[in-house]
Amino acid sequence: MLTSPPVPPPTPSTVWLARGRHTGPTAPDVLRKHLQSLKDDGTVLDFHELSGADAPAGELAFEARWVLPGDVTVRARLTLAEWSGRGQEWTLVAEAERPWDLRWPSPAEMFWPWDADTPWGQETVTGQRYLDINPLPDDDKDVKRTLRGALRDTWTVHVLVHEAMTPDERGRRTLVPLLPPGLHHRVVEHRAAPHQLRTVNWALRDAGVELPRGGAVVLPGSPAPDGYDGADYSVRNMFLDGTHPAELLDAIGRFADLPRPLPDGGEAALTVLREQWQLLTLEEELARERQLVAMYSEALEAMTQSRDLYREAAEQAHEALAAYREAAAAGERAQPQARATGSPFQQLGRTLERLKVTAMGLRPLPAPRSTTTGQEAHDEQAGPAPDANSQAPREASEEGAPGGVHESVKEHAPELAPATEAPARQQAADR
Repeated sequence: MLTSPPVPPPTPSTVWLARGRHTGPTAPDVLRKHLQSLKDDGTVLDFHELSGADAPAGELAFEARWVLPGDVTVRARLTLAEWSGRGQEWTLVAEAERPWDLRWPSPAEMFWPWDADTPWGQETVTGQRYLDINPLPDDDKDVKRTLRGALRDTWTVHVLVHEAMTPDERGRRTLVPLLPPGLHHRVVEHRAAPHQLRTVNWALRDAGVELPRGGAVVLPGSPAPDGYDGADYSVRNMFLDGTHPAELLDAIGRFADLPRPLPDGGEAALTVLREQWQLLTLEEELARERQLVAMYSEALEAMTQSRDLYREAAEQAHEALAAYREAAAAGERAQPQARATGSPFQQLGRTLERLKVTAMGLRPLPAPRSTTTGQEAHDEQAGPAPDANSQAPREASEEGAPGGVHESVKEHAPELAPATEAPARQQAADR
C-alpha cells in the first residue's frame, strides 16, 4: 500500500527563511568581519560564533540579534555547511517577535556584505544570482533543466520574464531591487530571449503555467501554494524601458503572502533556532535558569508522588496477601477431608473386597496339632483297650447306630449349613 509523504507544517508568519551558496573560500572570515562592523556601529546588538560541540561536524553557525523600529527584536541563525566543490551552502533562519514585515531589512544583509560581484549571492538549485538578471541558457536542454529546477525549488520565488525584443540598457536592469527589502534575497529573476518563448512554454506545460509573449509569470514552485492560479500571477505586458512594473511587483507580493509549507530542511533549521539558541541576554539567562529550576521541581515532585503511590500499592498488596493466607489457613482447618470418590467399577471392586474379607473371617479354624510321643500316638490310633463291662452297650449302640447318626445330623443341619455354604460363596467371589 502506497503512503503519501508527510506534509510539512506551514511557515510561521514571524519567520524569514533563505538559502544560498558562497562560491569563495573565505566565507567564515567574511561573516566575522561584517558582523563585527555592524556590531561596532550599533546595527547588530550582538553576535556569537558556534563551532565544535555547538554545531554539527564540519559546519559553522553564527547567531545574531538586532532590534527593528518599534522595538521588535529579531533573532537569526546562519549555518555554513562544509566546503564542497561548488562552494559552501548557507541557510539563514530569522524570527521576529511579531509577524514579519517585508519592509524590514533583509536578514541576509545583517550577515553578508552586498557587492556587485559578491560570491555569496547565488541560489542553490539553479545557481542563479540574487538581485541580478539571469538570462536562460542558449541550449534548449539547459533551458529545460533550469526551469525544472526552478519549479521544484521550495526556498526561492522564481520570476520568469520574456523579452519581446532586445532591451536597451534600461531594460537590462533587474526588477528585484524594486521589491520590498524582505524579498531581495528570496526572489530570482530569469530572462527569456525573444526566440526562447516556445521552448520555455514547452518546459512549463506540466506545471500548468504559460509565459505570455512580452510578459512575465511567477512560477508556483513545488508544491504550489493553496490558491495559486497561473493566470492570476502572470502579466501580459512588460515594458522593459525603465517603466515601473507595478503589476508584476503586485503579483510577486501577493504570491509571497500566500501560506506555504516550510521548505525542505526548514523545519529542522527553525527547531534548532528555537531550542538551541545560545546568544542570551542576562534577563534571558535568568529566565532560562528559572525555567530549569521549575522543570526540575516538577520532575522531582512527580517522582515523589510516583514513589508514594508505589509504596502504597505495595503495602496494599502485602495486606491482601496476608489476608488471603489467613483465610486459606482457616478454610483448611474448618473444611472436613473430602471422601475419595471413584468410578462404579472401583466401588464394585471395594465391595467385593469387603465380602472376601468377611467370608475369610467365617471359615473354620484348623485343629491344633498335638505334641505327644510316638507311643501315645500309636495308642491313640489303636484306641482304648476293650472293657468287658462296656462291650454290651457298644454292641447295643452299633445296632442302633444308623438311626441315631441320621437323627443327630438332622438336628445339627441348620447349624452346619452356614459353615458349608461360606466356602462356596468365597470361591464364587474369587472367580
